[in-house]
Parts: sequence; C-alpha cells; structure tokens
Amino acid sequence: MNRVTFRLAVPPVSGVLRPRLIVVCVAVTAVTFLAFCLGIGLGEFPLSLGEVIQSLLGTGDQGIAFVVRELRLPRALTGLLAGAAFGLSGALFQAMTRNPLASPDMIGVTQGAGVAVVAGLVLGVGSGLPVLGFAGAVAAALLTYLLAWGRGSTGYRIVLVGIGVSWICTSATEYLMVTSGDFQAQQALGWLFGNLNGRSWSHAVPLALALAVLLPAALLLGRWTRALQLGDEVATVLGTPVQAARLALLLTGVALVAFATAAAGPIAFVALGAPQIAQRLARTAWPPPVASALAGAGVVLAADLVARLLIPDVELPVGVVTGVLGAPLLLWLLARGRRT
Repeated sequence: MNRVTFRLAVPPVSGVLRPRLIVVCVAVTAVTFLAFCLGIGLGEFPLSLGEVIQSLLGTGDQGIAFVVRELRLPRALTGLLAGAAFGLSGALFQAMTRNPLASPDMIGVTQGAGVAVVAGLVLGVGSGLPVLGFAGAVAAALLTYLLAWGRGSTGYRIVLVGIGVSWICTSATEYLMVTSGDFQAQQALGWLFGNLNGRSWSHAVPLALALAVLLPAALLLGRWTRALQLGDEVATVLGTPVQAARLALLLTGVALVAFATAAAGPIAFVALGAPQIAQRLARTAWPPPVASALAGAGVVLAADLVARLLIPDVELPVGVVTGVLGAPLLLWLLARGRRT
C-alpha cells in the first residue's frame, strides 16, 4: 500500500501516512549517520566507528572525546546541516515551480549569496558572512521574482529569469575576484568551490539555529506546496493564495540557501540532486521535504568522505565531488524533460 489514512478522536487529527516514505527516511538517516561517524573518524589520528559513537554519547576516553567534540564534530555537523538546508531548499523550489531544474543554484539564489559573501571576504568583513549571504540571496531572489512578474509569476518564468540573474551574479563574482588582492582572491576561491575544511563551531551554530526556525516553517508551508503542485488555477479554486504562497516558499528556501552558503560555500548540485533522489526513492509526486533534507545531508557527507580519501594527503573541496556527480544528473534531467 502506498498510503494509509488515519483519524484520531483525541486530539482531533487526521492525515495520510506513506509507509514507503517512512522507510526511505529511516534508511537515508542510517546511511547519513554512518557517513557522519566515518567522517569524524578520519584524520591524522584515525578513530574507529565504536570510538566515535562512544565519544558522541559522552562515554569513552576523554582524550578521544576532546578530539571528536572540539576538533572534528564542528566540520561534520556543518556538512550535515548545510546538506540538509540545501536539500530542503531544493525541494521547496522544485515543488513551488513544478520543475525539477528549479534549484537555488540554477536560478541565481546561491550565486546571489555567493557574490555577497565574496564581497565581504574581499573587503575584509570576516564576522558578518551569514548576514551578507542572506542579504545577497534575498536580493537575487526578489530580483528574479520581480522580473518574472507578468500576469502573476509562474514557475517557468521564475526558472528562465533566474538563469539570467545567476549569470549576472557570476559575472559580478568574477569581477570581484579579478580586482581583489592575491590573499583575498585565494580565500574566496577556496570558499567558492564549497568547502568544509577548517569549519568550527562559529560556522555550525548559526546554521543550526537557522534550521531550527526554517525547518518547521517549511513543514508548515507543506499544505500550500501540495496545492501548488496541482497548478495555479486549481490551487486558486481550492482557496490557496497562490502568489503569497509562492513568495513565502521562495523566502524560506532563500533563507535556507543563504545560511548554508555562508557556512559551507555554494556546494554545487546538492539542492538539485537531493530532492530528485528522495522523490524517486519514495515514489511521490513531488520532492518530500524531510526526505530531501536527509538526502542532502547524506550526499554532502558522502561527498566529503570521497574528497578526503580520493587523493592521499590532499583534502579536495567537497563541491568538486558534488559537481562531478551532479553534472550527469543535470544532463539526465534535461534529456528526460525533452523526452517528456
């Protein structure tokens, strides 16, 4: 059975359960946790899976616990939270526009956050990167939304205009890189690939606080998301404020991208691929938000493992690996859309 309906008398709650979706969420959570622990165990002082789990639970050797909690946990937690934010944001954008290509890194939102953060790095602003990333992402999203407005902004107009905005932001980023000093350019270049190297609690904590607010907000918007999946006309008939719903979903997705980009850089293709992976595993009509977030976290952590193990004594940026894996996915989606 694909779904099971339920109704409770106290409290008066009814709904639909999808057993396959629940199984997918549990399975993806297990794989993500395994990648999380393996990533913590890697380093000059390798740790076994058991030692990592014991340290996370507050038991085991105190020296190992210090290495795990203070030195390695912030990096793994940043990757986990950033991947979840990218995956959830991609699910919101794809459901809002009914287009599998409508991810934040395809329609200019990630590039808007990127150009603002690069400007901060070039100008020597080191403490306000999350705020700059949020401002840049919001500016790019609002520009896309306003330029796409014409008899109401539709999903296809948002995608097409967003591609143009993304190239504008990319050009601005390249200009900043060319005109900056060598040190600032090198620092910005390492961040632009999407990088978890050197991440600390100052990166993980703001991202965790943002997700604590934005994840419930995204779930509360789920009713509007399902209505938009039926098309603007049907959603309007059902009483959904289409433009207000789309704007609310847009701002929520933008905030997720902004904080994730400020913490870990614009990790390529996670927001595009994670919702598609979750949708096909769960066999749902739209990308499921929770499963997409879990898939995004798993993709980032697994890619970070590959980036650290691929070349001995060299830690590649995680965005290099996700880019290599995401490019074939993009080509497949384009080919599939053309056949459809």
